[in-house]
Amino acid sequence: MFERFPTLSRMYLREVVRDQRCEVNGRLENVGYKLRPDDFIEIEVDVSRENAMRPEPIPLTVVFEDESLLVVDKPAGMLVHPTHRDKNGTLLNGVVHHLNSAAGSDDPVIRPGLVHRLDKKTSGLIVIAKDVRTHSIIARAFQKRQIRKRYTALVTGPIDANEGVIDAPIGRFADKKFWGIKEDGKESMSRYRVVERSAENTLIELEPVTGRTNQLRIHCAFIGHPIIGDVERGGPTFDRLCLHASGIEFRHPKTGEWVKLHSPVNDNFGNGP
Repeated sequence: MFERFPTLSRMYLREVVRDQRCEVNGRLENVGYKLRPDDFIEIEVDVSRENAMRPEPIPLTVVFEDESLLVVDKPAGMLVHPTHRDKNGTLLNGVVHHLNSAAGSDDPVIRPGLVHRLDKKTSGLIVIAKDVRTHSIIARAFQKRQIRKRYTALVTGPIDANEGVIDAPIGRFADKKFWGIKEDGKESMSRYRVVERSAENTLIELEPVTGRTNQLRIHCAFIGHPIIGDVERGGPTFDRLCLHASGIEFRHPKTGEWVKLHSPVNDNFGNGP
């Protein structure tokens, strides 16, 4: 399917399938369905997302790079890829330019593959594959939970326990177009560890055991300590969402070596409101 839409990102096409906008022989099918000869496929795509592969000279903070992978530190407030509303100025546009600037062509030679994503409001580390094989290996590692991710968050109020586990199912409320704790939602688990606490706030390290949409924001609000800046879920207003993807560890898809990367939290994040 990827080859049929060369100007669209692989992550977007996976989202289309996951969000039930792909039919096979008149039936909705999800990722993992094995196609057979003569299957008739209908897929709904937003052609405005073709801007994803348009190179733009956007400054990037590169944390790691080799012939297979690129890891960048995304600032808060930047979209990972274009949408129907915001068509330019995204991380992916900057990555395409970074990887292809030496080629001197408007048509990307290296087509980066987003393996995972961060919310627009969330800052931190994000991994990009430079080729199809690397993308496939890293994506499979994410699915099998073989990649360790760490986030740093500043939440409201003092958390008494030094560490804990939040286990609560997450689902989408279609009528409100909102993700939250839902009795019939998917299994969702997050671990947390207190880094520093005060009478007003607590700085914590979070590990998402599962990878649901808005999982960490939802789970923090669920235990009564919403993330500062997450107004939608009861957090106080702030100039940014105080959630940062601060660490990631994985086995390199080519060398087999264990890669461990860290991104410190910006000072003004730690101070909070």
